[in-house]
Amino acid sequence: MPLLELTDLSVNYGAIQAVRNLSLTVEPGEIVTLIGANGAGKTTTLRAISRMLRARSGRITFDGHDLSRASPDAAVKYGIAQSPEGRQVLARQSIADNLELGAYIRNDTAGIQADVRRMYEHFPRLGERRNQLAGTLSGGEQQMLAIARALMSRPKLLLLDEPSLGLAPIIVLEIFSIIKELNAQGVTILLVEQNARLAMQSSHRTYVMEAGQVTFSGRSAELVDDQRVLHAYLGG
Repeated sequence: MPLLELTDLSVNYGAIQAVRNLSLTVEPGEIVTLIGANGAGKTTTLRAISRMLRARSGRITFDGHDLSRASPDAAVKYGIAQSPEGRQVLARQSIADNLELGAYIRNDTAGIQADVRRMYEHFPRLGERRNQLAGTLSGGEQQMLAIARALMSRPKLLLLDEPSLGLAPIIVLEIFSIIKELNAQGVTILLVEQNARLAMQSSHRTYVMEAGQVTFSGRSAELVDDQRVLHAYLGG
């Protein structure tokens, strides 16, 4: 059974239909990527899954639960966490405070502190700067913090929205190495990424979106060389 299943999902921004009858699945243990041009509906799809946006129609099923009308808090409690586009760390709070806030739905103090230590092991630079204000970190360090903060809720599904945005190429490679390492440790990931080629090289399956709809889908290793995808999205 899929961990996540979207069935005929449609989402509006005001009068604009941003997502149209979208259907996709994410299986446990996968990295699935959504690619497409700006305005294709990728971020809207993630925000609908995390319940930050209300769907106009369709169904969101997660881990056997119908989340179509759930609140954002309920989505987190069921096991969905999102690292948003632009990172959105709490700039005037320390790294440690940001991480603890990521566990706001939990009340197991000892477990939270153990997970904070685990995040410092995953992301040593955060451990070295744990008392530093998040707003003073580099872009790459803020992205690491955003991912670590999302992981603090112990999600079954991690939504990553443009994790490479604004980062130097060498840092992008580091972030993607972390993503693949997390997946190898059992984290299921749905990824929206502007660097389509790198996203496809790092994922199991790909959905290509255009004008709010899926136009291609399949195994990433096959689609990365698909001439239609290359022409439309990768400049090939």
